[in-house]
Amino acid sequence: MNTKILDRVNGPADLNKLSADELTELANEIRPLLINKLSQTGGHVGPNLGVVELTIALHTVFNSPVDHIIWDVSHQAYTHKILTGRKAAWLSPDHFHDVGPYTDPQESPHDYFNIGHTSTSIGLADGMAVARDHRGDHENVIAVIGDGALSGGLAYEALSNAATLHSNLIIVVNDNEMSIAEDHGGLYKGLAQLRATNGKSPNNLFKSLGLDYMYVEGGNDIPTLLAAFTQVHDIDHPIVVHVHTIKGLGYAPALANEEAFHWHSPFDVQTGAALAPSAGRTYADVVLDELDAQIAAGVPIEAITAAIPGGFHLKKFAAKHPDRYHDVGIAEQQSITFAAGLAKAGARPVAFENTTFLQRAYDQLSHDLGVNKLPAVIVYSGGHVTGGDPTHQSTFDLAMLTNIPGFTVLVPANAAELTAALRWALAQNDWPVAIRLPRGGVDDSSEITDYDPNKMRELQAGHRVALLAIGSMLPLAQQVADKLQADSGITATVVDPRRVDALTDTKELHHLAANHELVVTLEENSLAGGFGEKVSAYFGPTNVRTLNLGAKRRFDHKQTRDELMNEYKLTVATATSAIEDILD
Repeated sequence: MNTKILDRVNGPADLNKLSADELTELANEIRPLLINKLSQTGGHVGPNLGVVELTIALHTVFNSPVDHIIWDVSHQAYTHKILTGRKAAWLSPDHFHDVGPYTDPQESPHDYFNIGHTSTSIGLADGMAVARDHRGDHENVIAVIGDGALSGGLAYEALSNAATLHSNLIIVVNDNEMSIAEDHGGLYKGLAQLRATNGKSPNNLFKSLGLDYMYVEGGNDIPTLLAAFTQVHDIDHPIVVHVHTIKGLGYAPALANEEAFHWHSPFDVQTGAALAPSAGRTYADVVLDELDAQIAAGVPIEAITAAIPGGFHLKKFAAKHPDRYHDVGIAEQQSITFAAGLAKAGARPVAFENTTFLQRAYDQLSHDLGVNKLPAVIVYSGGHVTGGDPTHQSTFDLAMLTNIPGFTVLVPANAAELTAALRWALAQNDWPVAIRLPRGGVDDSSEITDYDPNKMRELQAGHRVALLAIGSMLPLAQQVADKLQADSGITATVVDPRRVDALTDTKELHHLAANHELVVTLEENSLAGGFGEKVSAYFGPTNVRTLNLGAKRRFDHKQTRDELMNEYKLTVATATSAIEDILD
């Protein structure tokens, strides 16, 4: 690939040696590098392609890292990394994984925070600006926010507080007319009016909050951006620079399907088609099938998502039931409180969440649903050991949910159990219920006719060792039982607990205590605050020993899933070895 201009850029200071035409050519060199790497590794395609020129202009006008550029979510910071000494990670496949997908202070002094979640940049910039003023310094502080992140409540709070600042703060709103999927809410109608009027519409949220405002239509034009950023450089008060960009610019498949290419698995560059075949029917489809049946039976279902419809195939639901589908934007807090209001008024809300995003709504889960005992249903993905990215780690869901009083948390292991759990949750009226989707391909191998979440399901009766495995760990438990039989002649009991917030099946627990010397729990969750701790506490007063296998209470960085599963003794070999060590 042609990198003639990029070869001369080893840091932001080198950009000042280039003409506007050369900076434009630099953008044309960077785009193919982004597409090439992302086609092999997967990642955020559209967001990064849309901000190439904006990033070049920011680093040309401002003096990073003396001036502080803070990227909201930072899923659009690949060009930023290329310009700040990390271009090798895009030039050579051998170095593709040298840098992470988000900003990381361990990688570069040009990165200030490890950020992978939404709506934080303005609040972080507020804090950095106030600290700068108290030090008596004068550097520029710039927050870059976009891709729907303004819909998050924290962004509103930070904007309101930013307006009270009496010194330099530059808020760059990267408006590409999209969120992860299409944007929703009155805010985006206002942004559309500003775009249509070249920033002149009286419906201006930013001015209403007391902020200065500038509109830039040519968000992918280097000279236009250089002029705009030069105008606000060293400004002495907060200002919003509203920049209209094109998400996915430079790659036709990303322009044609902006939602799919917000984040994409590895793909064929020529066609944009995913290299790995589609998984076909998913557990989300299992849920949607049951919701269709519930609606047909007259149940007042309302489906809610916080800007991630693609992860649950909710566009199919919306096409069938448009009046029952609600995308609240990147606003998990609103999704949960909205669900509480629906439940109180007699509807049966089902909120679709990702566990790593749901943590933003902890107060609403506890206060609005838990305290009020409202029968909303939360169906969530994640809840398993993931490769090293601390911002999207999915091993804290049970510690978060199971310790809210009154919350019932179900971890089904297959399609039949998922359907039964959802049906049970929608039929009861006493408590909020969270259901973790199973991991992996859909298992249709079993049928369940007598589902009761308060009764554990014993798959195999044995002696000495009992394996209590939740959700995706159940197949592992069965394989461990087979290996124990082969290695030691031990026929282990295998149990599917079903419910993980409370140990309600005292009959089964009494049986385990009477007939086993070791009870082992297996969970893709942090052991601290997880299911295993509850089991160990129950058997503490007895002679039964316990072994809890699961994730450590820490943030993971560069490890792969396979490395973590081996470390946590969640493989057949390591789990069996840990059990045999205790028995010996």
